[in-house]
Amino acid sequence: MILDPKLLAGRPKILVVLHQETSTPGRVGQELIRRGFALDIRRPRFGDCLPSTLEDHAGAVIFGGPMSANDTDAFVSREIDWIDVPLREGKPFLGICLGAQMLARNLGARVRGHEDGLVEIGYYDLHPTETGCELMPHWPDKVYQWHKEGFDLPSGATLLASGETYPNQAIQVGPAAFGIQFHPELTYLMMVRWTTRAAPRMALPGARNRRDHFAGRYVFDPAVKSWLVGFLDRWIGHANASAQPCRAAMEMPQRVLS
Repeated sequence: MILDPKLLAGRPKILVVLHQETSTPGRVGQELIRRGFALDIRRPRFGDCLPSTLEDHAGAVIFGGPMSANDTDAFVSREIDWIDVPLREGKPFLGICLGAQMLARNLGARVRGHEDGLVEIGYYDLHPTETGCELMPHWPDKVYQWHKEGFDLPSGATLLASGETYPNQAIQVGPAAFGIQFHPELTYLMMVRWTTRAAPRMALPGARNRRDHFAGRYVFDPAVKSWLVGFLDRWIGHANASAQPCRAAMEMPQRVLS
């Protein structure tokens, strides 16, 4: 979706953090624009700064990338530390794959590979927890993954969905911060690009072959897309409506546990 920048002027902004020159926010970005938001795209890896406050933004999303949250690159450390901003200000925050691992690192949890060297590349089962079902009644049975590391459950975080190879697949921290290990933002063109440019990774232990990626998308993607729409309804809502009702709905599982 390409819109004239003039049409986006005056819209509430979502801070979007990407990690490669060719990366896009995919379906998440498309859906946020449809909801009336503008995307403020930053690439700290290539010198973009991150704001000291989100007072001028409605929320923030940190997407995935080929690097590790354990890397010693300065931009990785800066992004991990920067997550303090949305957590401190209570602004909606979403970490996807690497972004979720950065959230976990910020909260003191470990990010690490599987003890048997297994990866998740392709479609894998997803199991919502009881709290996850209270938050959202409908979760996809399988989700698209592309990672060789996962994260431990941080202290104070609520587990919303689990997996088999990497058990922590979706977490909530406070009323408005979420981390998900899977990729609901994936478009068909993104799948083509990832499975072409990173084809050798599909030979890693546990990875699905390229044919199964596309066959799986035909079967499983409608449920993933439906889940994403429902999640964004609750996480950020629409730009022309108050975000408070959506955030109140997100707090519901926390109150159930107390």
